[in-house]
Amino acid sequence: PLNSCRSPGERALRLVLCALGLALSVYALHVESSRERDPGYRAMCDLSPSVSCSKVFTSRWGRGFGLVEDLLGKHSVFNQPNSLFGIVFYILQTLLGNTLAAVTLVGTSVVSIAGSLYLAYILFFVLHDFCLVCVTTYLLNGALLLLNYKRLHSIRKYVH
Repeated sequence: PLNSCRSPGERALRLVLCALGLALSVYALHVESSRERDPGYRAMCDLSPSVSCSKVFTSRWGRGFGLVEDLLGKHSVFNQPNSLFGIVFYILQTLLGNTLAAVTLVGTSVVSIAGSLYLAYILFFVLHDFCLVCVTTYLLNGALLLLNYKRLHSIRKYVH
């Protein structure tokens, strides 16, 4: 019965958004690991000195959101590339795509938006850079928040 709250295109849209987010996160992880192995590596998203995703991914804010190292140490298991957190997020968004998980989906989306806003601030005001991959993931996270909120709202309307 609760699945009837779901519009026919919602599942497809969720899968597209999550697939794009997952692909960008995997690409970001590839860029970071390639740059660490070869400092001369130039990613497709490195368009100029001020439009460089590899500069962002390899900065101190590219791991553990720039916070984990200060709190738990450089070698903490939680001090992972942000792209790994993105991979986990998009997989969870895909797997938790049923209506019973709507509250969890909204909650994780709110956390992703908070992280996106924090990282956008770092990107523009600390690193003075523009990262096309980063900004695209911020937009995908916003779209997922709207999609998840819409589902939660439709479930609440259906239940009440």
